[in-house]
Amino acid sequence: MTQSAARRIAPADLKAALQEPAELAILDARELGEFGASHLFWAVPCPLSTKEATARALLPRKTTAVVCTDGGEGYAETLAAYLIGIGHTDIAVLEGGTPGWKAAGFEVFSGVHVPSKAFGEWVEHHFGTPSIDPAELAAMLDGGSDMVVLDSRPMDEFHKMAIPTGINVPGAELAYRARDLAPDQATTIVVNCAGRTRSILGAESLRQAGLPNKIVALRNGTMGWELAGFESEHGRTERYADGTPAQLTAAQAGARDFAQRHGVKTCTREQAFAMAGDSAHTTYLLDVRDPAEYAAGHLRDSRSAPGGQLVQATDQWVAVRGARIVLTCDTGVRSNMTGGWLRLLGGWEVFVCEDALAGRLEEGQGRPTIPEAAALKPAMITPPELAVLMAEGGAQVVQLSRSISFREGHIPGAVWGIRTRLAQLVPSLSPDRRVVIAAEQDWVARLAAAELQPLLTVPVRVLAGGVAGWREAGLPLLSDRFTPADEDCADWYLRAYDRNDGQEAAMREYLAWEIDLVEAIERDGDARFGAWG
Repeated sequence: MTQSAARRIAPADLKAALQEPAELAILDARELGEFGASHLFWAVPCPLSTKEATARALLPRKTTAVVCTDGGEGYAETLAAYLIGIGHTDIAVLEGGTPGWKAAGFEVFSGVHVPSKAFGEWVEHHFGTPSIDPAELAAMLDGGSDMVVLDSRPMDEFHKMAIPTGINVPGAELAYRARDLAPDQATTIVVNCAGRTRSILGAESLRQAGLPNKIVALRNGTMGWELAGFESEHGRTERYADGTPAQLTAAQAGARDFAQRHGVKTCTREQAFAMAGDSAHTTYLLDVRDPAEYAAGHLRDSRSAPGGQLVQATDQWVAVRGARIVLTCDTGVRSNMTGGWLRLLGGWEVFVCEDALAGRLEEGQGRPTIPEAAALKPAMITPPELAVLMAEGGAQVVQLSRSISFREGHIPGAVWGIRTRLAQLVPSLSPDRRVVIAAEQDWVARLAAAELQPLLTVPVRVLAGGVAGWREAGLPLLSDRFTPADEDCADWYLRAYDRNDGQEAAMREYLAWEIDLVEAIERDGDARFGAWG
């Protein structure tokens, strides 16, 4: 049955729907930075600038009930119309958006990945996760204590700032590899992240997996470390050893026990495919291994979702309340640990696919197929051709990278923009030089070129290979921490260390925000952490 227009739903009706077991997704159409200012607890970002890929990834089934919201700008209606246009059949728009929700007396939240962050605080309170403060850790390091510091963040974050002696072991790898990294039971294991969530979940994962060592979280992570007057190290690359850990059997037993305690089920790859094809129930197929392992070979139609990040930022991969989640890895350790936490966090029906990698596999990064972009045939220009043209003054570049990525590296002279706000850039573009769109993803550039061309009299081209192609051609990229300015980064919710001013105050504010989430979720009443496990 088709739907011609989005229906409206009142805040009170949506609040009631959140108490029901039926599938439901709440998508917020704003950019991530705008979303982070104020949103519903279970709302998931689906920015208009990436809706073609994000909506398809978050909504595998087109009959799922979806409520679109925003900050009152009208973006929700645009997203709803798009979803209906690609065949979704149960689309509503929240009356009044997030401001209407707040006006109805319901809780709103700032920040991003709020359910996961709040869950981390709940875990600490529920399980009594022990922690140490930075001064205690510094004394242990200075005193030569028998200890290891395991950093549970992805390598890019670890590389930027790390605790001295730290080893990079992202979240899902901890229970898998910590026994090898601390084989002596007398060795103390300290787990840290940038703030609190992944420190807590990482330390508690090791405790729940049955490691006999003394295990503690570093209170407030690298932020707390720097606020206490200690220096982080920069540029570190130390990480766990690749391959299957020596103490695999013990890791498997601990992870399997944790998963079973919290209701994680098992399935075969045939059953996983059957669930994914079920037209009556949403199923997510997620590979929780390291992205490099995923690229080397993964289950067909699965998405890369490294387990620690999946628990830390669940809303990047899962939007549908009441959905099924099928997790894959090679030995079951990472799937079982991740699955247990997902059960406690959101009550999804979680399966570990036991033979996911036993048959035919797909290789590569699993890039999305966007029909709207694939149908376009824009004029292309190669990086060397663009470099010559720019040197002659014959071209100008609009770069559609994330604002934080643009700061780190952009084509010299490029103007930064957001795809759905290209019209705002037109006054700043020269009327007599052709425009070249450079993006991180080809589909974004193709759509942007088609959207910008009607607004200009000069030709619009697409840079072949995008920003990566420019870099691979040996052409220079410029870094500029101040462009775009903090206040202009609508597409990215700036972390404390992303900011140009007031970093220390932002760190303190962030840590206080995380701690206060416990009371906020109690007022909201929709979390129900642990009710299913």
